Amino acid sequence: MLDRAARLRQLTEADRDAIRLAQDPQFARWLEQITATGGCAHPIHLTGATTVRDTHSGEILHHYDTSGEPGERLFVRCRNRRATVCPPCSRLHAGDTFHLVRAGLIGGKTVPADVRAHPRLFVTLTAPGFGPVHHVTAGDERCRPRRDAGHCEHGRSLGCLAQHTDTDPLVGQPLCPDCYDYPAHALWHAHAGELWARFTRGVRRALASAAGIAQSHFPDHARLSFAKVAEYQKRAAIHVHAVVRLDGPTGPHDPPPPWATADALTTAVRTAARAVTVRTPYSPATGEHTLRWGTQLDARPLHFFDDRDGLADDAVAAYVAKYVTKGAADTAAGTDYRLTCADDIESAAVSPHLRSLMRACWRLGGLPEFAPLRLRAWAHTLGYRGHILTKSRAYSTTYATLRAERAEHLRASAGLAGDPNAVTEAAWRYVGSGHTPGAALIAVGIAEDLARNQEIAREESVHGDS
Repeated sequence: MLDRAARLRQLTEADRDAIRLAQDPQFARWLEQITATGGCAHPIHLTGATTVRDTHSGEILHHYDTSGEPGERLFVRCRNRRATVCPPCSRLHAGDTFHLVRAGLIGGKTVPADVRAHPRLFVTLTAPGFGPVHHVTAGDERCRPRRDAGHCEHGRSLGCLAQHTDTDPLVGQPLCPDCYDYPAHALWHAHAGELWARFTRGVRRALASAAGIAQSHFPDHARLSFAKVAEYQKRAAIHVHAVVRLDGPTGPHDPPPPWATADALTTAVRTAARAVTVRTPYSPATGEHTLRWGTQLDARPLHFFDDRDGLADDAVAAYVAKYVTKGAADTAAGTDYRLTCADDIESAAVSPHLRSLMRACWRLGGLPEFAPLRLRAWAHTLGYRGHILTKSRAYSTTYATLRAERAEHLRASAGLAGDPNAVTEAAWRYVGSGHTPGAALIAVGIAEDLARNQEIAREESVHGDS
């Protein structure tokens, strides 16, 4: 038998720190705080106070300050959407995204249920090619089976007879890195937001033209709403998945005009995707590029009540929600953190292909003609500086609204529901973030328990409904 001293020596730093926390007289309250954050991996530490007063009498209705809390601080969620950074907060973000997207598809959260009868498409727009890359094969398929493919000017073969699985590190890598157009790839990412804006304007123009109305009068007849998510492909180029919906002129509460059909919307989407272009600024280093969407385009209708010809509403919402929680480690998206200097690129744990893209961003970002694109600031995302998920104003609710509703629900559960005759005075200060090693160990356990309980409750709910 090992004596107590020997056992303590075998404990890790995290174990010893967890024991220290458990022996603290305020451990129970500390545990309540960590549980309230859902086991957040990187909680924000705040210190301060909140006082609720009656606006007429000045009477204090409620007062809270952190002076009695463990360490005189309050823990709140970091709210990071990436599962690689904070799994608990990413799950919460995924749930919010699911409800945000789903509400725009079938109603709820101030969106009427009648919206489900409006024309709705699930659209996928891709990036163009910047050079041949290895791709996943199926069955007896070969990557690039042309035996007469020849060689590029750098002496590398332009064919590949190998079979690649989804986990093959060669998938997405260029056949010849020296031939691959890295500057065009980086610039396409930097202008992807403008391409999308021109695409939506092009859809409105095509719809107006087909309906025989002036383009300037389109807002008087219909409104285009959308929610889109950007996804990095294996070749590290983004493509866009979007729910596109056609409403009446005032939005989801207004039925669309008779000419606004799913077929008309599909035709307009295809027309706009083929037509829109963006020209890059001229540069002596790269010339001028005309950027456009790739040739691969998908536009499929969503289910309309009992109509089974199309995609299911919930399946689309769940897909979008799942994707927005992915971090760079899950995709060919660069890194989760910004690069501060060129040396950070060389030390980044990424593939040679991604490293070359980051170098291209850094090099182009140093040229005055590309300064407005801020390519160096976004080199960690390979030049793409848009949000992973964006939506038009009238599509559905917002993240802020969902968070406010959740906060109000928690206040009501604690008996602190909003009083119209009360005013809140608050003063808070940031004092740190993260966990000690032992606290991180305990937080992981809490997060796993909460996730398991939610999964059990979900399964019971499904079985109960069936």
